[in-house]
Amino acid sequence: MNELKLSQRLEKVANYLPENSIFADIGSDHAYLPCHAVLEGKAQGAIVGEITDGPFYSAQKQVLRCELSDVISVRKGDGLSVIEDGEHLDCITIAGMGGGLIKKILEEGKKKLVNVKRLVLQPNIHAIYIRQWLLENDWELIDETILKEDSKIYEILVAEKGDPLKPYQNIELQAGLLVGPILAKEKSPIFQKKWSHEINHWKTILKQLEDAGYTYENNDKYREVTGQLQLVQEVLS
Repeated sequence: MNELKLSQRLEKVANYLPENSIFADIGSDHAYLPCHAVLEGKAQGAIVGEITDGPFYSAQKQVLRCELSDVISVRKGDGLSVIEDGEHLDCITIAGMGGGLIKKILEEGKKKLVNVKRLVLQPNIHAIYIRQWLLENDWELIDETILKEDSKIYEILVAEKGDPLKPYQNIELQAGLLVGPILAKEKSPIFQKKWSHEINHWKTILKQLEDAGYTYENNDKYREVTGQLQLVQEVLS
């Protein structure tokens, strides 16, 4: 992977950028996504945010090598703190982190999102945390993608300011938050494979809890897993 040829998941993220946008890529690592987006004419410019030295210096070197220092600013800082107050941005991208961490970044930096038009978020796990945050903060989920790459399954969530309940109109809310309301409607083969695997995993957990015997902790876990299992089974059926 490089600035000319992205991974499949990052190519999908790039395709969701608003046309001629200026965006911030948080946790960009080698800055492949922003360099690619600018070189391919998908974006006018970008901010690259990194919190640790290694990825920060790697991103700096990549931007210099591509001769894009005039339109891509590499900054060191935590989450959305790299965005200056009043700075114009059309979009924020955050890819390759856990859903809990992405939610934390959005929550701690939500004052920086006032004028942002779009969020493109690619969690490695726990997308439910992001959907919950979007719902609670008046961001409407306008699209979702699920894909498999290198034996791993990824989800990409795209949101804009709007009616946060709109995508959940035809699905039970908790089920939609768990599996994705748009993904559930499409029911792609990858989606079905992901959740069929989860169902089998949950059934194994339930059997282990049954064999372990009754405790308050086991009983709470049993109810939690049973609830998730039922929600997903209803979606798949």
